[in-house]
Amino acid sequence: MTVPGRELPSHRSATTAAMPKQDDSKKLPSEMAPDQRWKLQVFYLCFYGFMTQIRPGESFITPYLLEPDKNFTREEVTNVITPVLSYSYMAVLVPIFLLTDYLRYKPVLVLQSLSHISIWLLLVLGTSVLAMQLMEFFYGVTMAARIAYSSYIFSLVAPSRYQRMASYSRSAVLLGVFTSSVLGQLCVTLGGVRFLTLNYVSLGFVTFSFLLTLFLERPKRSLFFKRPEGACNGAAPTELDKMAGGDGGGAAGGWRDMVLCRMLREVCALAKQSQLQLWSCWWVFNSAGYYLVLYYVQILWNEIYPAKDNRRVYNGGVDAASTLLGAIASFVAGHVKIRWALWSALVIGLVTAVQAGLLMLMNTTSNIWLCYAAYVFFRGSYQFLVPIAIFQIAASLSKELCALVFGVNTFFGTVLKTIITIIVADKRGLGLSVHPQFYVYFGYFTLLAAAYLIVAIVVGIRHSCRAQPPEPVPATALVQEKSPEADATEA
Repeated sequence: MTVPGRELPSHRSATTAAMPKQDDSKKLPSEMAPDQRWKLQVFYLCFYGFMTQIRPGESFITPYLLEPDKNFTREEVTNVITPVLSYSYMAVLVPIFLLTDYLRYKPVLVLQSLSHISIWLLLVLGTSVLAMQLMEFFYGVTMAARIAYSSYIFSLVAPSRYQRMASYSRSAVLLGVFTSSVLGQLCVTLGGVRFLTLNYVSLGFVTFSFLLTLFLERPKRSLFFKRPEGACNGAAPTELDKMAGGDGGGAAGGWRDMVLCRMLREVCALAKQSQLQLWSCWWVFNSAGYYLVLYYVQILWNEIYPAKDNRRVYNGGVDAASTLLGAIASFVAGHVKIRWALWSALVIGLVTAVQAGLLMLMNTTSNIWLCYAAYVFFRGSYQFLVPIAIFQIAASLSKELCALVFGVNTFFGTVLKTIITIIVADKRGLGLSVHPQFYVYFGYFTLLAAAYLIVAIVVGIRHSCRAQPPEPVPATALVQEKSPEADATEA
């Protein structure tokens, strides 16, 4: 299977359109390739994205580590093993972000697949705390490498198809997560499958996904380092081409060493936009708290309901329900039409306040089903804001700058998440157990909600002041202000 060449943009100049038809030997690969080639590539990539999510044992990792066969204590899992995930993710995020573009996606996808295999081998064979910490390290690598999959599809299609193809790839991933969660829950509840057996099944699936990775074609272009050569063939220059100091036709490679620095400076200049500031802050602060809750929620469930019978552990069903609600919430968010410049802060503040209440409910209830439901709505509320944030951030940015802004936001969110982990969860910090941790997360989201609501009030006051019409000037004042020259003229 081969990667189609770059498609020519639809906005060709009149001169180009009027030129005589080129000989087949001089055509670009995209002109020679049949229309079905890129469709097959997209289909294969979506199938690959679906299969990489089929890991039915993932929803049951924490109860697996806490069961007698592994015999890790809850304190070891909470304060020694799980924090490594945040540290490794922060350590590898920037290198993988740059290598993904420089190596053109496929090598990073191979690394991700090998890391998945390492995770499940360590889960099956590992017996020490160090082995489980290494497992969490590889988990961080797989999370950082997700950018390779989400970016790969942009090298296959023309810019006019980006939005639709991105929705296809995301839908494939969500469908894979849902299928994996349902499969795992059915195996545990109806089949009575042991967690160890489920991990062997997951190992088989990730090995199959690795084989699929080998058949992915390595693209010939990428976003930053491996630029397409289309700008010199009549295509409109991109943001990077303009930053290179010309119209995109220059072949010199010296700009490659400076373009990211120039883009960072432009991002700093654009950071003065209020909507970009607000939604970037939401991305940094709320995503940090959101992922900390995801990392530790299985430990909370195990403490609320330490089931002796594995068939009564419903983690997979909860993950499936939260994934489905998240997909529905994302779809609904795409159809919400309001004046976001005016109401963004209020919407973020209200949703964050609801999330804080759900965290308090999760932490104080002794009913596991109520805790499950609160978690499902917590995830759904976050997923509701994600597509809105993406649109609001990307609205005023080029594709290249948009990718860089999301990368910077994700990095700062990861740094913040790591700092909180060191202080709150790590045994070298406070080393809190899971219930006190969730009180901290509740306070964290409460402070965020208060800050957003204050911003919403300020925005509302400014808007009402601007919308208020100027006071009419009394007629007597106008008469008094008339000059003698005006009076003489009237006379």
